[in-house]
Amino acid sequence: LQDQTKNTTKESAMAKLFASESAVRICDRAMQIHGGYGYSRDLPIERYLRDAKLCEIGEGTSQVQRLVIARHVLKEAKPLKLAHREPRGPNI
Repeated sequence: LQDQTKNTTKESAMAKLFASESAVRICDRAMQIHGGYGYSRDLPIERYLRDAKLCEIGEGTSQVQRLVIARHVLKEAKPLKLAHREPRGPNI
């Protein structure tokens, strides 16, 4: 899309939201699988979870990404809504 000089803000926000939340979910499950060892520094899992949480928070939190996505979706839907509006006749 960027090669076609199109705005990729919505798609970028969607990708960041999906990737960061998926990473946190996967790391959390890995810690659960390993039990107490998952929290120790003997395994890299605890560091992966910290890094994943930083991705979720850094450069726009997940909530900010959701707002960016919603704003773009609503902006795209507004012209559609106006295009499908029924013409109104004179008031009687």
